[in-house]
Amino acid sequence: MKEKVLGKKYILSLVFIGEKRSKDLNKKHRGKDKVANVLSFPYSPTEGEIFITLKKAQREARNFNKSYKKFVGYLAIHGLLHLKGMDHGSKMDETEIRLSKFFHV
Repeated sequence: MKEKVLGKKYILSLVFIGEKRSKDLNKKHRGKDKVANVLSFPYSPTEGEIFITLKKAQREARNFNKSYKKFVGYLAIHGLLHLKGMDHGSKMDETEIRLSKFFHV
């Protein structure tokens, strides 16, 4: 997934975190006092980090008509697109759908 979205040279850290850490990061960096399912932090044009909150993903998967495992894959795609510089909107939605089909998530 990383190579398809960001290229081979991109350095990516993928971290699975608990809800407390997610809420702390979300509040500190985005000013939102709630647990996030995924957070992305680009550190440079070629390096970034994605945090996925597995408990939240497990609770939300059914809302997206996906299995838990496939929803975690979808969140990874979502995070990668943010690292690529995309913002929420129709273009990002279309790209998520295309990549979800490609990766079967």
